[in-house]
Amino acid sequence: MEGPHRRGTCVERAGPVDYPHSPLRGDKRKGLVVSTSADHAGQRGLAERLGIEPGMVVQVVGIDDDVDAGLMADVAARSGTELITTDDSDEVVDIVLLWWREGDGDLVDALVDALTNLGDSGVVWLLTPKAGRDGHVEPSDIDEAAPTAGLSSTRSTSAAPEWSGTRLVSPRASRAKQRR
Repeated sequence: MEGPHRRGTCVERAGPVDYPHSPLRGDKRKGLVVSTSADHAGQRGLAERLGIEPGMVVQVVGIDDDVDAGLMADVAARSGTELITTDDSDEVVDIVLLWWREGDGDLVDALVDALTNLGDSGVVWLLTPKAGRDGHVEPSDIDEAAPTAGLSSTRSTSAAPEWSGTRLVSPRASRAKQRR
């Protein structure tokens, strides 16, 4: 077929272009189904959004009645390891989830304490109630406390329906990741 109606070309024409797909070698199907990352973007779990990978060791600090149980379950399932919920552990961890609310005390002290078991390329996720919720922590308070504790904020996300997450890393973690 010639002209603007040829199959598999990038010629401008009205309507969608039909691009045939070659079957996999030895596959009897007529075409190959291709999935884009956008197809699965809405399916990403809460733990995956926080960068939790299978085998990671996760310490959880600041647990109270108001923490998001769904996020906790998703983190445990995705990591496949038991969550460390005590402060007296000496195990090196990959991620610290720090649940923090306005009125919990000194944020700088809590961030410094969160670094105790954190590995060289580890991450602290500071989880705070979203704006308008009881215990909301102003972003300016986080921006002030993080550098004082030796951390820098790299991004924020909606960690759970009621909680925001701020990803904090130490400068040495950033350098270690760049060397890989």
